[in-house]
Amino acid sequence: MKILSRYVLKEFLVPLFYCLAGFLMIYVLFDLFGSFSRMFEAKIPVRTAILYFCGYLAPYFHYIAPAALMLATLYTLWTFCRHSEIVAMRASGVSFLVIVRPLLAVAVLMALFVVYVNEVFVPRNAAWASQLKTCRFDARALARVDNIVFRNTSAARTWQIGELADARGTSLRNVRVTVDRPDGGARLLNVTAARADFLDGEWWFDHPQVQHYDALGQEVATPTPELDALPLRGFPAFDERPGDFLVQNRPWKFNSIRDRLVYLRAHPDLDADRRRDYLYDVWAQLLSPLACLVITLFAIPAGIATGRQSVFRGILGALGLYFAFYGLTIFMMVLAKNGWFPVVPAALLPDIVFLALGVRAFRRVA
Repeated sequence: MKILSRYVLKEFLVPLFYCLAGFLMIYVLFDLFGSFSRMFEAKIPVRTAILYFCGYLAPYFHYIAPAALMLATLYTLWTFCRHSEIVAMRASGVSFLVIVRPLLAVAVLMALFVVYVNEVFVPRNAAWASQLKTCRFDARALARVDNIVFRNTSAARTWQIGELADARGTSLRNVRVTVDRPDGGARLLNVTAARADFLDGEWWFDHPQVQHYDALGQEVATPTPELDALPLRGFPAFDERPGDFLVQNRPWKFNSIRDRLVYLRAHPDLDADRRRDYLYDVWAQLLSPLACLVITLFAIPAGIATGRQSVFRGILGALGLYFAFYGLTIFMMVLAKNGWFPVVPAALLPDIVFLALGVRAFRRVA
């Protein structure tokens, strides 16, 4: 990395850190007003409190990150312009793109981190933090998740689970799987077991009780008595994954894109309104990290304006574009979820419009 890039990066990372820390502290303090007394009464360990706040903040991070990038960009470029450093850099033959390249690189890395938070951290921790708060921070109340019913409509299978024995859903207790005929007719198979474990990509039932039914729904003798008598039996046809049961028991807003797509594939019988609603959420989550780059891109010209013209003009211009971007996003969401505009174009339009505006403004100051 060149000396100039290292210098710009250092000047940018410091205000970015303070902006991120400031926004996160605001969220933490806001939650503490309502939760501190309960946390104190529950006497939760410091580690649990830290994990709770990380889980609580994670669903909001895709809003916090772009805002922090915007403010850090404005401050950094205002400082450079105030001390005529941009002019000195350009006079030395350095292109504007090279000057701001570290800012764009950080925006891309932040977008990738938002992807990690949305797809990995939120599903694992946000629902847990929400449940912990609901249980008044009594961690013992979260040790068990009972009475899950999962319906795989596409495979005509219904799982009734008495208890998840672990947080990953790989060990189940008091399991009953009902398999219906593909044509939507009577029951085909019924499997019950005190325990089922997901091992090497396959479900294994401990001492399963298997019941077979004819086309009229009447129980018949098993056609495979030796197989049904095994004390430990695998069911490769049951292609559900542990995460599918967690999705069923987890609020929709805390699911990853993969979890949402799995749910939509397993429930082809959803009504049109709900499917459209869920499909928009999938596209919105897929595109949310792009906001880091879009907002940084139009914040760069606004930051130059703070130094060349007016501080307030640059700041107000950037804030106006920021709120306009999310305002258009919310407006298109309402249109899409009510069926007044196609889902995919509605999700793409805000990013396309403001990316074009950012590129145009960037080229004017370059």
